[in-house]
Amino acid sequence: MNAALLNAALTAAERGWPVIPLHPGTKRAAGHPERSCLTTGRCAGGHVTPEQRATTDPDLIRTAWTARPYNVGIATGPAGLIVVDLDPLKPEEPIGAPDGATSLQALCERAGQALPATYRVRTARGGEHLYFAAPAGMRLKCSVDRLGRHIDTRGWGGYVVAPGSTTPDGPYELVDPAPVAELPAWLAALLTEPTTSAPAPRIVAVRDGTRAARVALDRECDVVRAVKEGGPTGRNVTLHRSACKVARFVAWGHIPRHVVEEAIQAAGESTGLSPAECRTTVRSAMDWIIAHATPRREAG
Repeated sequence: MNAALLNAALTAAERGWPVIPLHPGTKRAAGHPERSCLTTGRCAGGHVTPEQRATTDPDLIRTAWTARPYNVGIATGPAGLIVVDLDPLKPEEPIGAPDGATSLQALCERAGQALPATYRVRTARGGEHLYFAAPAGMRLKCSVDRLGRHIDTRGWGGYVVAPGSTTPDGPYELVDPAPVAELPAWLAALLTEPTTSAPAPRIVAVRDGTRAARVALDRECDVVRAVKEGGPTGRNVTLHRSACKVARFVAWGHIPRHVVEEAIQAAGESTGLSPAECRTTVRSAMDWIIAHATPRREAG
């Protein structure tokens, strides 16, 4: 085990990616956290973060990884990397909710862009890490759900678990050894857009479709606007559930899809969710329901 993990650490370092030891079998950085730092020893001048401790020195790496079977972390900022982390769904999330891969696909479709082939790693829980070279002159930090539901990014201030590491959920495995591609400019732009919340958009009265569809859409928009918290019963889950309920009327041809998407999108944004997150969630719900909706039985 030590030999395999040592090799993983040295392989990353040879690529110019500074590494840090992670507690064996975990994703947690070895060493003490800042909250318990005694500011002594190497921290005498202030707490030294995992990112600051990351190294490509093969002698230091051999010393650490021959002592214990540490998992391997790659400090993404010093490595000049932006890693797009696509998370799988959590067990408590509703069926049909978008996972990271689905959210990224929807994001690419809306932007009319395709991602280049790049170095990819399968994570222990079945997600993916997509490695990109950070744009020159840009210091991109980590983000959570900024690009869409279950899409995180790791840059300055963060790290990723390197392939060859293993946790109780499973191994981290290299699935595509392609050269690391440059981060596409359109993704970089999304990661540098201002994040200040815009004023809640005005909800325009809906005049299309049957009366039942209009009533359902108005009701579900009210449900979405009433929720201000996150979590398993919070804003994003409520947005997805309400979009699913109204999507069946779209599937039945009783109301245009764009009318539903615009109204539900506006309701979601009024709760403080980002436009990108709302678009991804609404689109995923609509696509799934329209593809699987049972035809409506007409009275007669």
